[in-house]
Amino acid sequence: MTAPVILDRRSVLAGGGALIVSFSLRHAVAQEQKAAQGPALPGSLAKTPNLDSWIRIDANGQVTAFTGKAELGQGFRTAFQQIAAEQLDIPFDALKVITADTKLTANEGYTSGSHSMQDSGTAILHAAAQARMLLVAEAAKRFGLPPDGLRTENAAVIAPDGRRLGYGELVAADMLHVQAQPTSSLKDPASFKVMGQPVPRVDIPAKVTGGAAYVQDMRLPGMVHARVVRPPSYGAQLVECDTAAIEKMPGVIQIVRDGNFLAVVAEKEFSAVKAMHALAAAAKWRESAKLPNQHDLANVLTTLPSQDFAILQRSDPTVSGARSLEATYARPYQSHGSIGPSCAVAQFVDGAITVWTHTQGVYPDRQAIAEMLGMTPASVRLIHVEGSGCYGHNGADDAAADAALIARVLPGRPIRVQWMREQEHGWEPYGPAMVTKLSASLTADGKIADWNFAVWSNTHSMRPGGAGALLAAQHMARSFAVPAPKPLPLPEGGGDRNAIPIYNFPNAHVMHHFIPAMPLRISAMRALGAYHNVFSTESFMDELAALAGADPVEFRLRHLDDQRGRAVVEKVAEEFGWTRGQQPPRNRGYGFAFARYKNLAAYCAIASEVEVDRETGRARLVRAVAAVDAGQVVNPDGITNQIEGAIVQSTSWTLYESVTFDETRITSIDWQTYPILRFNAVPDSIAVHIINRPGQPFLGSGETGQGPAAASLANAIAHATGKRLRELPLSRKRIKDAIDA
Repeated sequence: MTAPVILDRRSVLAGGGALIVSFSLRHAVAQEQKAAQGPALPGSLAKTPNLDSWIRIDANGQVTAFTGKAELGQGFRTAFQQIAAEQLDIPFDALKVITADTKLTANEGYTSGSHSMQDSGTAILHAAAQARMLLVAEAAKRFGLPPDGLRTENAAVIAPDGRRLGYGELVAADMLHVQAQPTSSLKDPASFKVMGQPVPRVDIPAKVTGGAAYVQDMRLPGMVHARVVRPPSYGAQLVECDTAAIEKMPGVIQIVRDGNFLAVVAEKEFSAVKAMHALAAAAKWRESAKLPNQHDLANVLTTLPSQDFAILQRSDPTVSGARSLEATYARPYQSHGSIGPSCAVAQFVDGAITVWTHTQGVYPDRQAIAEMLGMTPASVRLIHVEGSGCYGHNGADDAAADAALIARVLPGRPIRVQWMREQEHGWEPYGPAMVTKLSASLTADGKIADWNFAVWSNTHSMRPGGAGALLAAQHMARSFAVPAPKPLPLPEGGGDRNAIPIYNFPNAHVMHHFIPAMPLRISAMRALGAYHNVFSTESFMDELAALAGADPVEFRLRHLDDQRGRAVVEKVAEEFGWTRGQQPPRNRGYGFAFARYKNLAAYCAIASEVEVDRETGRARLVRAVAAVDAGQVVNPDGITNQIEGAIVQSTSWTLYESVTFDETRITSIDWQTYPILRFNAVPDSIAVHIINRPGQPFLGSGETGQGPAAASLANAIAHATGKRLRELPLSRKRIKDAIDA
């Protein structure tokens, strides 16, 4: 990847004649206050209401859409391009999208929680529609005609007599520097030409042809390479390190040490790697960290001090149950398992620093890095570049901090920091371990009378904002303390995400036991607590269906009032060929699960067929059928990609993945000790059926499938073996032990 063009507001303004993105903190605060007084603006317009924060039209007719969200492989850059092109009536290829950059785009916080379409996509939708109407109004003035008689086509406004004015001819410097209105003249979905179409994703070609697609591919002029020597364990202290011999190694430029932070910089990457290994051998550490017993995690978690919250209490004394069931489900710590270890490039010039990073939050990470370096946020610029592997808080922010810290020591030259595999596996923030305990009773006619759900979990986000979230800042001599963990608030939640059932139960009680103590380094992992909570809920629904003598699909519909939820359940049952009492082939089983992500985003139901080798315990997902309702569809291929990816990723989590450790160190530091799903275990087929809702809000589909996929798989394994497994992962050994028991 060659050096990117670094734009700033001044250089863009110097170009003249354009509708541009512009930011002023004072103006933004005033606009936010003004917005708070009037009707709510849709999506991220609520926080960044000016139209020119989202859409720019240059005098030459070039149109650009801006988003503060980070493209992580979700495909939203393509979807946003479709949205803007559709609402502005311009060809798809005539528009470009600029993603998260602290000098160019709005502050949309983190890219997380399937919010990109809901927040940024909605903002671009309305900003583009309102920009089109402003252009039509300007053309009406010039034509001397009423705006109702004009139409837009191919980046121009056209009069009934054929006269046309291109968007570039119509722009004025401040035309879009106005606050968005709460309502927009959106195009009728029946007239869509670009939205709703399976437009090929713009980010795919470079990824499949070996092109420059990721921050790992970046190569800037004069760039040098750095490697960091990580401590061997949490809390380890560097007591001695003789660097004299390493400083004399060929190609070595400098050793950087700041407290427990230790790194080497070299002209060539392999020279940096060799020097890193030599430096690691020379370093002597004092270790003292004590990790919990990984083989008794459920007991460890449920006995740690917790803050307890009753998040649902529903009571109907007229309904009581006759038959009862209870179960406990457990999830281990799990790694993001990014295929490409984290990477960042930083350059310190004239008192300012630029960092190219695959962080999911350029503004929060900028704040953290600025605090770490004692700089003002205005002198720190973060530019998002895709990373090879993400979906959660992996090592991206830490690599950015590493690069920034080293770059300040070596001003002028771009510094590329690339983590090693064992560093990514050993030091990234993991998805938290969780325990859920469920109990329920059934009425005489087989309906759930009361439902009790309790979840024990750490926080699910320790993302930057403050410097203490960054490893480099924690390891510096002037170290920054790790911030106190906090539960994430409902309705979205963290460890309690999707703990409240979407089903209608007359009596229900849900408890969230928030555990402040964090034995392992943890943070956000795709779907947060929803993965385990849906796995638990939907596994238990199958167990209760068996107790009631009911078909699993019929049992769910018996308790589901939400009509859109019922539609996806019924669609999957139909497409899978689900019938009551169906008998699968020998050593196979069928499973079903459903959820609405966070109870407010996309709906997803999944039916699975699983094959189990009873001699080895190996389970393989043979086929999956899914249905999803994500509101109005922008790119059906994009939604299909997300659901297929969710099923494959969740299958890997559910069958294979678990962080391992002893009393002192993380021991799952490579692909042998942390196995993931391989190509030979990929399902034979995945069919995704999309229920489009034209004109309805975008719901976001990126994290809707992980929980249903896990539960559907577990239910199919139980169907195939007659044995119910409740502790993740559902490994060969656990399945084999259950069969043999």
